[in-house]
Amino acid sequence: MRAAPGMAGHLAMLAFSLLVAGSFSLGALVANDIAPAAITAARFLFAAAVLGALAAMGPGLRAAHLAAPWRYLFLGAIFGAYFVLMFEGLKTAPPVSMSAVFTLTPVMSALFGWMLLRQMTTPRMAAALAIGAAGALWVIFRADLGLLLAFAVGRGEALFFLGCVAHAVFTPLLARLNRGEPALVSTALVMAGGFVALAAWGWGDLRATAWLELSPLVWVTLMYLAIFASAVTFMLLRFAALRLPSAKVMAYTYLTPTWVIGWEVALGHGVPPAMVLPGIGLTALALVILLKDEDAAHAPRRA
Repeated sequence: MRAAPGMAGHLAMLAFSLLVAGSFSLGALVANDIAPAAITAARFLFAAAVLGALAAMGPGLRAAHLAAPWRYLFLGAIFGAYFVLMFEGLKTAPPVSMSAVFTLTPVMSALFGWMLLRQMTTPRMAAALAIGAAGALWVIFRADLGLLLAFAVGRGEALFFLGCVAHAVFTPLLARLNRGEPALVSTALVMAGGFVALAAWGWGDLRATAWLELSPLVWVTLMYLAIFASAVTFMLLRFAALRLPSAKVMAYTYLTPTWVIGWEVALGHGVPPAMVLPGIGLTALALVILLKDEDAAHAPRRA
């Protein structure tokens, strides 16, 4: 019996969202043990090495790929800002709340996609984005209408929101600045550019970090971030993008808070307050709406 079309892509995105969620829960455990710039620079260095090796074995690295190298430095700095602000936010904000902030990224990506690439959003996608954003706000403000009306955002969530703005503008800029390089090559070079930018900006933190004295948990988290939350998620994303429409790929962003709850339970941190669960439910509803076939009514009929 043949698998349903795109099933492999959906399984890849399930794994993708699970691995991304792990970066929030594991990152929260070490956020106060190492400077954000230091762990992010190290992550980019390891990820660039892994992805660079894969690129060398796959499409190959050519001199032409290094044309206008400022692009990789610029994009790497933007992407690095996202991760640095994520770790800064995890110092004070709970992982579930942080993952809810992350689900606001598709809304901002749609806005920047229109501004930079004139990409249009369908009514179904707009509805899903609105529902997902409402669920995210419910979690961010912990189901407290008073906090929402006062817009009393926690420091960690506010910092990470700025990081998500950087992440949202990064995606259309990556497409805008691409000159035909294979995705694996451009991602490896962006990671390398991010390491250079972070090393220059956070050199003091890199020098001050006692690398040989870091706890095993920090090293485990660093390796997880570099290999699973960077290299492996990249391959899963590329695999799914060739089998699913972009809206369906984006939909799995809304599954992140649910996976984070699973990670938190697995790590022995318990479950979030019951009042935030309706917000998680709204993000799941946004996922369902985006996964539903937009063109089902126009699908070819069987004879």
